[in-house]
Amino acid sequence: MATTMWYRDGTLHLALGIEDTFVPQGGPGERPIDEYEQTGHYAQFREDFVAAREAGAEFLRWGVPWHKVNPERGRWDWEWTDRAVEAMLEAGLEPIVDLLHYGTPLWMEQQFHHPDYPLLVEEYARRVALRYGDRVKSYTPVNEPMIHVLFCGEYGYWPPYGRGVAGMARTAGAIAEGFVRSQWAIAEVVSAPVFVHVDAGMRYVGDLAGSPYEETGARLEAQRFLVEDLVTGRVDDCHPLAGLLLHNGWNEDRLNWFRQDPITPDVMGVNYYPRHSTEVLDPHDWHDGGFGDPRVSTDAGVAGLEDVLTLWYRRYGAPVMLTETCVTAPVEERIAWMRDSVAAVDRLRLSGVDVVGYTWWPLFDMYEWTYRHGDGPRSDYLLTMGLQDLVEDEGRLARVNNPAYVVYRELALSHRAG
Repeated sequence: MATTMWYRDGTLHLALGIEDTFVPQGGPGERPIDEYEQTGHYAQFREDFVAAREAGAEFLRWGVPWHKVNPERGRWDWEWTDRAVEAMLEAGLEPIVDLLHYGTPLWMEQQFHHPDYPLLVEEYARRVALRYGDRVKSYTPVNEPMIHVLFCGEYGYWPPYGRGVAGMARTAGAIAEGFVRSQWAIAEVVSAPVFVHVDAGMRYVGDLAGSPYEETGARLEAQRFLVEDLVTGRVDDCHPLAGLLLHNGWNEDRLNWFRQDPITPDVMGVNYYPRHSTEVLDPHDWHDGGFGDPRVSTDAGVAGLEDVLTLWYRRYGAPVMLTETCVTAPVEERIAWMRDSVAAVDRLRLSGVDVVGYTWWPLFDMYEWTYRHGDGPRSDYLLTMGLQDLVEDEGRLARVNNPAYVVYRELALSHRAG
């Protein structure tokens, strides 16, 4: 098992992830998302952990299903999570535990806009730490906080369906405060914890200078860092988004709260998907100048990966980890990206960028988030991303190793040996 200072041992640690998106609230025209349920992980967790370890992974990014362990306010049910954590450790994996990978418990009205949300997520974090902190040392308080902010506060796509700049500002404040309080709570309980902050490696290319959308483009560039900037105390009066927050429900006291006692990452995680993480800003493709209008993604490949890891490393001054990457494609293309991306990380390390981890996400295939708003069978939404194919087998989802599993194992073992 890794030491609590694993990120300073000079090794590139290879990890895998199990997709753990939870949006348990349903409604007319909206199906709940629980990727553990949809992929069969609740029933097959033991074999999933063994498969991850046999693939050569040292670490596993894996999330606690808050809506399951806290089904009613004040009631906690750890039965499944206890068994899962023990099985993960027995398999020889080092967990990096996602506390929040979207989604709040069903009883929490208004979700992230609940007036007590920051205190409620703090309580949840403390309870997780009290239960597992003697064995689990690495934590991600919230995965991709800016995706939370955009989907739940700007686009009206997920609960609580906030919209526009005001919704974005409100949701950013709630997510960021909950993030800070969660890290405080874990640090109070766990001896020598490791905090792996994780956000989406969003990139923008193109030139909006001189167009009606120039200001919006500048906001996009700054906004991708907003939550991490808040929690690390970087949003002062000179920050490009301070005025926007103050014009949308914030006051100076709230800004000062984040600056007075900031938290920092031990490792800054960046999620990067070569075909989706980079968007082209072209004024000719926009309508009405509205933020959130469709923008075209472009495949930025290795250049984009090197850019985001270097940028986040320099901005936050912490070792960086590629915490998610893959391509949704035939297995040959997955293998090509795996080899190219690992080689790029190796080059960055040689150049002086302190990259401490690489994560293929996910171990096995997952189901597209559009399942939530669709009405077709689960199989219509399968995303071929994993080292294992999900194959329907008399109502059970079998995991079948594909050639990417073999290549990942070769890379993992060679880096561990090196």
